[in-house]
Amino acid sequence: MKRAALLGRLSVLLALTLLAGCGGGGGGSSGSSSSGGTTTPVALTNFTTITVDAGPSVLAQGPNGYIEDNVAYVTITLCAPGSTTNCQTIDHVQLDTGSVGLRVFQSVLNATLLSALPNQTDTSSNPVGECYGFVDSYMFGSVRTADFSIGGEKVSSMPFQVAGDDGAFATVPSLCSSGSGTDLNSVVSLGANGLLGIGATTTDCGSYCTVAGGYGTAIYYDCPSSGCSTIIGRASAENAPYQQLINPIIGMPVDNNGSVISLPAAPAAGETSLTGTLYFGIGTQTNNTLGSAKVLTTTNSSSVNGAGFVSAVYNGQTLPDSYIDSGSSLYLFVDTTITPCTGDYMGYYCPASPLALSPTIQGTNGASASAAFTLYNAATALATNNSVTPGLGANPDVLNILNGYPNSFDFGLPFYFGRNVYTAIEGRVAGGATGPYVAF
Repeated sequence: MKRAALLGRLSVLLALTLLAGCGGGGGGSSGSSSSGGTTTPVALTNFTTITVDAGPSVLAQGPNGYIEDNVAYVTITLCAPGSTTNCQTIDHVQLDTGSVGLRVFQSVLNATLLSALPNQTDTSSNPVGECYGFVDSYMFGSVRTADFSIGGEKVSSMPFQVAGDDGAFATVPSLCSSGSGTDLNSVVSLGANGLLGIGATTTDCGSYCTVAGGYGTAIYYDCPSSGCSTIIGRASAENAPYQQLINPIIGMPVDNNGSVISLPAAPAAGETSLTGTLYFGIGTQTNNTLGSAKVLTTTNSSSVNGAGFVSAVYNGQTLPDSYIDSGSSLYLFVDTTITPCTGDYMGYYCPASPLALSPTIQGTNGASASAAFTLYNAATALATNNSVTPGLGANPDVLNILNGYPNSFDFGLPFYFGRNVYTAIEGRVAGGATGPYVAF
């Protein structure tokens, strides 16, 4: 069955969020170099495949098995630092423009690799742990270091989170678990083998975590063998050696100013899977040019809610806490005039016929672009075995989520179908404009 009436993890952060155009070409694109008047094609490697499908096979196993809806997955490789042989390729890692940093479940890592991944340590030589909060959930685990690669890109000695780790990390600190919603401590709870956050900021916490006791979305802990309790400060360095978890893109040697998600349109009836491309960099190669995409600058890290927010104008109302987020599986917005679903699908929208909606997204630079879409009956869509369900929407007030963002419109993964969506990282020049911005 499907994960009916369950939204799963929403990647809207408590203090940081995100993020879309034209120009992300096919994966076979190439540049060129010239020597002595001769032009030689250069194969580009700044991309990887995105797959929207049913999720890791473990989800379908057992009496309560299910398939995921509208989750974008990529495949990554982790190696022990400096090794080319002690490596593991991990599929079905969720691609999330609404968070920052790589998080992989301990249960997914093989024992040989896990034992060779060094723990980050603090000034007391104790291992470092992290709690990372989302609007309705959190992840907790150790911070370790690995050589990371995706597509043709590599980042050496990159810190990442091993979620659900054991030992000193087996007990979640009370500050982390108290009032934070669902503990995403397994593949089944997340619906993925890990989470790849490539949002609008360079690190996952920035200045919030640079002093002991200070925190925003992320909380870093000193974790002696007795467990994690003391909050510590971690530098927000954008160059190695890193302390906070970084946006993996900033560690890439060239294509390090943002990303482009390119997904084809999905048929109204949905489908079992969809394949697209993730490009690294904006304006750094011939396959990631900004082209005619409309640049909409977002809020930055010094803003009240953090980086990545735009305004949405819907039904004559301006919603300043809105965002574009590949980690959300649907459109989340309030409209009491739309027929709601009932029963198992309560909270979703169930219009009697396809409903054309016309929200507009505005950037902090005053630019605006249409975000029009067609809303479909969620009960009909969720009753199928399709993992790709366009036009899926829900009312966050009924679902009792996004309570901290009452003036918001969440443009989730269905927004990406049929578009190229650009996410420029804060402080980095990308295609002639400086991030953070989204473009599409």
